[in-house]
Formats: sequence, structure tokens, C-alpha cells
Amino acid sequence: MQFKAARRGRLFYGAAVPIRRNMTPKSIHEYPGDPARPAACILEVEEGSPADDAGFTPGCLITEVNGHILRDVLDWQWYSAEDEVELSYVDTEGDSGTVVLEREEGESWGITFDGAVFDGIRTCRNACVFCFMRQLPEDARGSLVLRDDDWRLSFLQGNFVTLTNLSDEDAQTIIERNISPLRVSLHASDPDVRRKMIGKHAPHGIAMLERLLEGGVRVHAQIVLCPGINDGNELKKTLAWAYTHPGIENVGIVPLGFTKHQTRFDKSYNESEDALAVVEAVEPFQRYALDERGYPWVYLADEFYCNAYPGDVLRHLPPASHYGDFSMFEDGIGIVRSQVMEWQDCSEEIEHLARVLDEEDARVYYVLGEAQRDCMAALFDESPLKGRLVALLVRNEHFGGNVDVTGLLCGGDVAHAIRGVSAHDFVVLPRIMFNADGYTLDDMTVDDIRDTAGIPVTVVSCSVPEYLKEIEELVTG
Repeated sequence: MQFKAARRGRLFYGAAVPIRRNMTPKSIHEYPGDPARPAACILEVEEGSPADDAGFTPGCLITEVNGHILRDVLDWQWYSAEDEVELSYVDTEGDSGTVVLEREEGESWGITFDGAVFDGIRTCRNACVFCFMRQLPEDARGSLVLRDDDWRLSFLQGNFVTLTNLSDEDAQTIIERNISPLRVSLHASDPDVRRKMIGKHAPHGIAMLERLLEGGVRVHAQIVLCPGINDGNELKKTLAWAYTHPGIENVGIVPLGFTKHQTRFDKSYNESEDALAVVEAVEPFQRYALDERGYPWVYLADEFYCNAYPGDVLRHLPPASHYGDFSMFEDGIGIVRSQVMEWQDCSEEIEHLARVLDEEDARVYYVLGEAQRDCMAALFDESPLKGRLVALLVRNEHFGGNVDVTGLLCGGDVAHAIRGVSAHDFVVLPRIMFNADGYTLDDMTVDDIRDTAGIPVTVVSCSVPEYLKEIEELVTG
């Protein structure tokens, strides 16, 4: 027997078993009785939406759309693009059926899924010599050592992928649906160098990259630069190769990061002369691209400038116009310039906070990684806040090596570093130290850091205008 529901002028037709409401959601991510068959688990349903009107609730599974199995949210977007769809489902009590949904033009179906991929994240099959996850301590939590290499997460979340596990079917899907841009790990164009860096599957990755580019897919490429492997003339060859492929819209170059938990590397580009050599090698490509394409095309991670010009980086840093819309911010490209811009735009707020801290006779320590020595630490010392807002630079002993950025600071190192702070002073920690669940990379919470150090700590934003306000509220609170 069919069931029918009418709301807001829409009709929904379904199978004999309607989707039940007000039931406890279950964490089901596969079709019951068939673990090999993926299913999309509903996390949230928008009130008054077509999905809500049809009776969907959190915990229900969508198993097919118009007869197509869903592997990921991209399949969902593709197959549900029309204003009428037939959904196969399993409700929260395990009953299955089908229902036809209709929506107004431009209206959302009102469904949020539990995750972006429904058939499992595709993991890396490479043996990259620079792989950071292989350099982590043995007791690192599982989520930190999961080596994903999933092209879908490249498009949806900005992850970089090598394409070495891309199938012909995947490539055809990407091209047919024009899924762009993808973020691709290039590293080197020379076959032998790529094989040395990535492993035996390197040729497949470059072949797939060529195929996608020929199919009109746009790409943001990344090069992890490793001393003596893909720098120098090899870097110039790679950039020249990439420039002849218009689909490669830009290239980001980041330095090798290494920890003490490995024996392969003992240097990167931390020495001034090494970093400066990279800056000087890349500048001709940037000038040429700027003249021909109107933008620099190849971008260097902030570390190269910080290390090339120690003590004077703020004078040598590229201008804001160099970074365009700062689309490579998450790759560590343009963060320093962005911070400087925010700081300069907050001159009135800085002067105001300086007066507040003077009136309260308060000193605030802002915890930062050592990479910020010539950036935020210098800005603090050159401002009216000098002596009141102090950069507490913490050495990363947990990872060691050349790891010195704030985002990779660990709770144990921070707790050790702040033990000597006076109980009358304030300590603030940047939110970037913590994941969405409130844990540092060594699984410590704010309370753990406080208890270990024996002094109060407060988490604040990494945005200059936000943390200036938060610090004022903390001190005057």
C-alpha cells in the first residue's frame, strides 16, 4: 500500500513502510546485511524541508538515489540535482522502502550527512620519503596516522592527493562532472625523482594528472621541497613543466618538515642561505608569470621568507597583492602577511588594550611556536603593548626536528614552558593548538595543561581583533 503526505503544496509518494519519526538515531554507515554496500547516514534534517516533510530523521540511511548507490556526498549532489528524486532508505528501526521527494526550484532537500564519504576513505599506497605521518611517535592517536589519499576529500576539504590510487572510473567521473579544482601533490616532474620521492606508483599518478588536465580539470599543485632531492635544478625543471600545463593554476612550495622520530633527514631550509637560495630560484618564475598571467603563479610557504631573512622578515615579506585572495592560506602561504595586515589594521584596539593592561597592571603571555619569533613576537615588542603582551615562544620537544609552528604545539611542552609564569600574570593559548574535540596533538585538554603547569590558562582566537578583545575581557573580567 502506498502512503501519501501533503505539505506546502508538495506530494510525497513512498513504499508500504513510511519513514518513522522521533526515534533514537543509530550510527549506521552501511546497508544492513551487506557491509560491502555503502549508505549515507543522515546527521541532521532541516525543519520544514522536503526531507522533513517526508519523515526523514537523523539516523535514517539513504541507500540509493534514482536507483544509484551513493558512495559519497558528490554522488548525492550529482544524482539529486533535479527537483524530483526517488530515494531508497532504511529507517532507524531497520525497515526499508522508497519515497519520491519534490522541491521548489532552488530549494535544499534539507539533509546533512554524517561525513563526506560513505564507502570509506581511500588511503595512501605510497612510500613518500617525506611523509610526516610516518614520523610521528609510536603512541600517536589513530586519527593522526591515517594516511588518506582520497580525491574526493581533495575537492571537498582541500586535501592534497597524489592520484596514484585513481582508477579509470574515478578519472572519468571527475572529468564528466567537471570536479575542479583538485589539489594534487606534484613534487617533481622527472620520473626518476618522483619514483624516489613517492615510490613505485609515481608513474601512475603523473599519468592520471595528465589525463585530468587534458579533460579540462583545474589543479592546484603542491611541491614538498626536500634538500638534495627535488630542489635546485630539479625544482626549476618541475616548475617549467607545470607552467606548460595551463590547467595547473598555481603551485605552492612548502619545505620538508621532519621530526626527531625518524633518521632519514636532519636538515631542511632552516638555514638562511638554504632558504634564500629557494627564494631566489623561484622569483624569476614569479616575475614571468606576473607579467604573462597577471599573478605570481608559484608561491612559497612563509617559512622560506622567515628563514631567509632572520630578524628582518617583515621588510622582505611579499605584499598582500602577491597572495591574491589568500586561497593558499591553509598551506602556510600568506599567513604571516595576513597576521601583519590584521595587526596594522588594529592600531586603535592595540593602543586601547595597552591602556587597559597598564591600568590593571597586568601582563599577558601569548603562547606561540618558535616560528613566530620574527613575526608576532616582533610586532608585540614594537607596539604600545611591549612588556604587557608578551610572546611566550615554546620549543616543540614532543616532535623535535624542525617542527616549530604554533599549530603543532603540544600540551606537554606548553605546560612545561609556562610553569615559571607568575601566578599574577595571565597565560593565553591559541585555539589552533586544539582540535574540534578540544585536544592537543599529544591528547591534552586545557584542563590537563592547567593542572600540569599549576597555573590558569585561557584559550583565545588566532585572529588579532578577536584575541585583543578576548584578552581585555580576561583581564578586566
